[in-house]
Amino acid sequence: MTSDHDGDSTAKTAPRPPETAWALENAVFTAAMVAQRLPWTDAVARALGLEHLTREGVRRALLEHLRRTRSGRPVRLRTPFGNFLVPLTPEASESLLVRADEERALEPAVGLTDAGQRYGLSPHTALTWEGVAPGGELPTLVTQYADEAVEGRRGDGTLEWQAWGRTTAALARHLVAGGAAAEDTLLSEIVTRAATADGRGARADFEAALRRRTARYLEGPDPDSLVGRLVAAGASADTVSAAVAHALALVTGAATATTLQALALHTVEPAAAPEEAVARALRHYPPVAAAVHRVRAPFVWEGLGIGAGTEILCAPGWLPAPKGGAGPGAWPSALCGAPGACAATRLAVLVAEELVRAITAAARPFLVSPRLTAGRLPGTLEAGSLLVSLRELAGGRGDGRVTVGRPSVLPVPVRGCTSGSYGALAQTSAERLAAHAESLAACAGAEGWDRDEAGEGFRMVLLDHAGRCARAADGVRRAADRLAD
Repeated sequence: MTSDHDGDSTAKTAPRPPETAWALENAVFTAAMVAQRLPWTDAVARALGLEHLTREGVRRALLEHLRRTRSGRPVRLRTPFGNFLVPLTPEASESLLVRADEERALEPAVGLTDAGQRYGLSPHTALTWEGVAPGGELPTLVTQYADEAVEGRRGDGTLEWQAWGRTTAALARHLVAGGAAAEDTLLSEIVTRAATADGRGARADFEAALRRRTARYLEGPDPDSLVGRLVAAGASADTVSAAVAHALALVTGAATATTLQALALHTVEPAAAPEEAVARALRHYPPVAAAVHRVRAPFVWEGLGIGAGTEILCAPGWLPAPKGGAGPGAWPSALCGAPGACAATRLAVLVAEELVRAITAAARPFLVSPRLTAGRLPGTLEAGSLLVSLRELAGGRGDGRVTVGRPSVLPVPVRGCTSGSYGALAQTSAERLAAHAESLAACAGAEGWDRDEAGEGFRMVLLDHAGRCARAADGVRRAADRLAD
């Protein structure tokens, strides 16, 4: 009898598998995921007064149903993009992933696009906020680069995406690796390649390249940079290299994309503080919209047995707001897919907030396109598609139409001019593209490329770029001719 009783006790405490969603729930969840690629459906639903049939409305209703019927516990869902275990609350997501991380049961997280494609994420590096926190020099440094961005506007006062990206990337390198690294574009390139590399061998090669590149900043490091603070704290070269990669990836992304989205949202609610604008941008348009965590070793969480091969899907934008709010660095992170709080995320958010603060102190943002309406924000807002104009504040220099301090910037006609004006601008752009194509082709024709296989490969890359520039120049030239007619 004792043996039977012990057997019953063991059976009662044995971990049970997570619940599986019903077929209809799977179908609706799949439709909600696929609909992320169809932003026009929101306009149709709203035109009919059916707010609950927008993408956000359907998603919110489905997740509320799943939380209610599963008592907030994770549920297995089958989709065309894979079979996932989906936590339904921020608290369950963090607890589940932290437990798995403690058991060393997770493979590195990967991102999941709306189209179901997977991509590499910057490997998380665990750092304390005390070791990452910038000093009082942050606002001054950010203001310096914000002024550069304002001065580098086009002739009509709008920000040019590539120029904006160059400025914010330089700011990120300065903050992370020091002033000497501000113009080190190769450092950023290596960090990007390392995060997206396929296969262990490729990742190891880029990590080695990153260690070699960061070594120069470890000798006499800038004390105001992240590298300087880590070296002063006694961190090893490998730890510093990993921290540089993670922090630089997150700070660059937040400074470039999130800041611009926050400025766009600021034009809708100008009374909102920079912290509110950045938080709203990250909430509505998280850079890491969904992350997949593959389980490589079984573990138990709150009585649930999670088997090897399970894929945990965490989508910060789909989860309800965490209880108590979400400050910088709080989880779930819109920038880092790792479980738990991330110091690099907190740094990135602070930089974005300071950028918004500095820019709005120097100019008044105006969103030329797309048009936004408070309370009806679009489901997607690609930073590269935003056309933001920075207008001088009352009493400021200039009139919003003339580029300040940047004579090399290509003048852009003020919107509303004739098509002939735009045709002249397009013709100038075509000439620049054609000249660039010729210079690339000339470089590829120089001697020395054919000495080894790598050189020949680089020569082919140059020729490919030259061909693309030539084709682009031809297309722009035809458009210019059409506008000039």
